[in-house]
Amino acid sequence: MSALWHGEVEPPAFRPAASDWPRIVARGLPLACLIFGGLVVLLLVRLVERPICGIKRPLTPHITQFVCRSAFVIMGIPFKAMGTPMREKGAVVANHAGWLDIFTLNAKKRVYFVSKSEVATWPGIGWLARATGTVFINRDRREATRQVEVFRERLSAGHKLLFFPEGTSSDSRRVLPFKSTLFAAFFTPVLRDFMWVQPVTVRYIAPDGADPRFYGWWGDMVFAPHMMQTLAARRQGRVEVIYHPPVKVADFADRKDLARYCETTVRAGLGDLNVEAR
Repeated sequence: MSALWHGEVEPPAFRPAASDWPRIVARGLPLACLIFGGLVVLLLVRLVERPICGIKRPLTPHITQFVCRSAFVIMGIPFKAMGTPMREKGAVVANHAGWLDIFTLNAKKRVYFVSKSEVATWPGIGWLARATGTVFINRDRREATRQVEVFRERLSAGHKLLFFPEGTSSDSRRVLPFKSTLFAAFFTPVLRDFMWVQPVTVRYIAPDGADPRFYGWWGDMVFAPHMMQTLAARRQGRVEVIYHPPVKVADFADRKDLARYCETTVRAGLGDLNVEAR
């Protein structure tokens, strides 16, 4: 992610009432144990997996999937996936609503997020990202060739790389314009002829009576209050993921053509939740 999206007035930060704390603790403690316990198991398995399998990860992604699926059970959020995750080698592009996307997009399909290099230095999150195989990129043009080689190596190993072409998160009710520059690497000679791209729509339906943007996390919103609001919900909404048919990069004229197609497809999947992007 790069610039923040400030297209909507952010709701006031959540302040838990005394009656909220039992739910926050009852969900938060098991969730923390699940995440950090899963991380410990993943790192132990990776100690064996890495010297034997190298860049390939035949075991550890299953741990990540288990953690993400179980997280929704603990939080009490129903999860539904529609469509078929692609089997071809390539990338996944999705709309970005906030921190819940990490669980949402890992729950059904083994993917590896592509993130800006600064995330690797963030406390806690950077550690988790590195452990789960996140690909970090530097937006310096001088490193473009090396980054394409990293993509080629990971894609050749069967990894599905996940990009957020909006470049930032929104309020979950819209799809922001896709940045075509993120598609440029797909059209290099070493990737174009074998690479596929699958558009994916993530739909967050707010709890009954709540702000429709309940699960969106954007702009200057602080993580901790937003997470506590999610954990404190008396009755949760639901999460839906739509896997659209994958397309071959070589079938598109250029990066702008592919970006336009993916943006249109993802926005159509949002359906009645979608409002006009600003």
